[in-house]
Amino acid sequence: MNKSMLAGVIAGAVAATAIGGFAGYKALNPAPKFAEVLAVEPVTETRKTPKEICEDMVVNEQAPVKDPNRIAGTAIGAVAGGLLGSQIGGGTGRTLATVGGAAAGGYAGNQVQKNMQEKDTVSRTERRCRTVQESHTQTIGYDVRYRLGKEEGLVRMDHQPGPRIPVKDGQLQLDAPDAP
Repeated sequence: MNKSMLAGVIAGAVAATAIGGFAGYKALNPAPKFAEVLAVEPVTETRKTPKEICEDMVVNEQAPVKDPNRIAGTAIGAVAGGLLGSQIGGGTGRTLATVGGAAAGGYAGNQVQKNMQEKDTVSRTERRCRTVQESHTQTIGYDVRYRLGKEEGLVRMDHQPGPRIPVKDGQLQLDAPDAP
């Protein structure tokens, strides 16, 4: 055998031994297929959204006045006061009593009509709206503490894992599991 052939055979034997040894090591210490889940903590987010709330309210207000100067009340009061005043006394006293009764009756009639107009109300329904903020808490992910072999780690996932996480080629498989 020549030297180059001998070197090739030795190199081949060394390579075969190394590959066989590595394969044997892998067979004795296979890579884990799953990472053990140690803890799961939901990650939440609170959002506020505006919402309009409306309700119908009964509103009382003064009715429209048909006689804002209260002429009818003044006139009726003056006539009634004048008639009552004319029943008192005689001569000039009667005339003064009639004029005084008319004036007092006119004022009284005016005030009576004013009170009646102020108490005369109408009701209407009015829709009143206001905006309130509603809070909604939503889970946006999960912080997962895991153990892969002797190492521990933390990862955020978009779904809640089970008791373990699949591992492929030493990497966690974080995709959501396929539906059955």
